[in-house]
Amino acid sequence: METFTLSRKELHRPGLLKALGAGRITNRQAATALRLSVRQLQRLKRRFQAGGAAALRHANRGRPSPRRLPAAVREPVGRLMKTVYVGFNDTHLTEKLREEAGLAIGRESVRRIRRELGLPPQRARRAPRARRRRPPEAARGALVQIDGSPFAWLEARGPELTLLGAVDDATTEILALQFRPAEDVHGYMTLFHQLFTGPGLPLAVYGDRLNLLVRNDPHWSLEEQLAGSQHPTHLGRMLQDVGVGYIAAHSPQAKGRVERLWATLQDRLVSELRLRRIATVEAAQAYLPEFIADFNRRFGKPPASTAAAWRRPPRDLPLLLGCRYQRVVARDNTVQLGPRWVQLQGGRSYARVRVDVRELLDGRLVVLHDGVVCGVAPSPGPSFILKPRRAPSGDRRPPRPRVPPRLPLRLPRLAANTHTGRRPLPTHPWVIAKDRECRRREQRPGVTFSRSSKG
Repeated sequence: METFTLSRKELHRPGLLKALGAGRITNRQAATALRLSVRQLQRLKRRFQAGGAAALRHANRGRPSPRRLPAAVREPVGRLMKTVYVGFNDTHLTEKLREEAGLAIGRESVRRIRRELGLPPQRARRAPRARRRRPPEAARGALVQIDGSPFAWLEARGPELTLLGAVDDATTEILALQFRPAEDVHGYMTLFHQLFTGPGLPLAVYGDRLNLLVRNDPHWSLEEQLAGSQHPTHLGRMLQDVGVGYIAAHSPQAKGRVERLWATLQDRLVSELRLRRIATVEAAQAYLPEFIADFNRRFGKPPASTAAAWRRPPRDLPLLLGCRYQRVVARDNTVQLGPRWVQLQGGRSYARVRVDVRELLDGRLVVLHDGVVCGVAPSPGPSFILKPRRAPSGDRRPPRPRVPPRLPLRLPRLAANTHTGRRPLPTHPWVIAKDRECRRREQRPGVTFSRSSKG
């Protein structure tokens, strides 16, 4: 009896059928144990009596399925899987085969073909972790999650970049994407410019505790201690000026929607860039709007509330997207910020007046006094990168007094020199003590002592 050919479901049937044939159990008891009807049990009993345990095997085992894909479909799928769509996951590859190659097959069929070819999956399935899910906001624009993801988006074809992104919490739709060499002020200012000039101003922004977005240093000035809060960063002050709140997450899981977005983009966006042979940052940035539209069409979901919470940006938004500094006007009516300077206009003197200097995202340098623009310097060029020259709280701290360097002090000699070269002088304390000891011994009766010439 070849029991090794039976499945786990069929393995214990021969023993029960033997007991049934010997009369130790009834048909009803055997049917209940096998979870079958009495009529089906009688069929199994006749098959077992005619052919033994081998007759209990399922008749379709080992036969090809009549519903399997024909070879004319399986071969091109396997060829595309190993050539054009290398590295695509099963779901993404199923979509590409349906849209580009015209092969309407299911994801499970793609998975079976991939396993037959011996290709590993792109992502190993992990058991879900027990977490308490935060319900999404009901309306569009109520909360926007932002983050950055450093990754080899262009693989070996280009440099390693950081992708900055903003996603709507209510619909999980991508609102803005920006490629940057690293997470910097210029990249987040550009991301906020795309967000504010596109959908509008959200009620709040949800991000991590990056020092570009929120103060995470232990320094508290006296003014900050009296106010009960630290002064914001350049990005934080810009969000305050436009009336957008900022929520700092305590863990990556707290802003899980944007974190899951990176897992999807590191799979789909990388494959799409490889498919189009994009190797430059400019070409990758130009492709992002097309990718965002396709992504939102596939994965966007309707919000719980139809009323959106977006607001119009202020008219002076370009003046708010930048870094601010406090400076004192020189006697020649100019203001200097690093290597750059601005000549003030207006026909009046601003000498020794404290003004507000703003270095904007487009590179312009604007000087304001009491909210009125009194001087503008043009942008250095399209290669300008906005970098903070000083912390926002640096203008409020008093300058440190300059302390002259201390000169080494030479104490005056209180005693005469006791050495000249290698031999001590007669005034050396050790020489005087030895002479005193010699004189004391000479004064002893009956003792003769001669001094050494070496002293």
